[in-house]
Amino acid sequence: MALTRDAIVKAQDIPTELVPVPEWGGDVVVRGLTGDELDEFQGSIRQFRRSLDGKGMEPVLIQQGMHAKLLVKTLVDDNGERLFMDNEAGELGAKSGKVLERLYDVAQRLSGLSEEEEEEMEGNSDAPTDTGASTSSSPEPSDAPSPSSYDESAPVS
Repeated sequence: MALTRDAIVKAQDIPTELVPVPEWGGDVVVRGLTGDELDEFQGSIRQFRRSLDGKGMEPVLIQQGMHAKLLVKTLVDDNGERLFMDNEAGELGAKSGKVLERLYDVAQRLSGLSEEEEEEMEGNSDAPTDTGASTSSSPEPSDAPSPSSYDESAPVS
């Protein structure tokens, strides 16, 4: 028998997990993201920049603050209420990277995020990552010598 609308809406489908954090002196509850929160999170870590060929736009994964941006949405109290608001990600991001990485891994798993999905958010695994918010179309740095260190009449590859 197929599910009804009410059955779908009433289903308790967001998992939680109690995670020990001895560095903080106790345990925290991590829960998976809702669909809306997943969209917000993905939107907060993805920007678009002009492609190198200048013919379109390409997604760029913004990794700066990514752990804290996910965790502010997924750390909850015993009643399921968020411990942090989105604008408090900086405070959480100032905590131990080791702890944040451990909690991020749990939140990622509970939310159905995988490395493959993160690569898809980048556009594919060949897309470069970025740690800033620039959307300039500046060329990527290269290992080629700077213009002042080669003969200007020589062809440039």
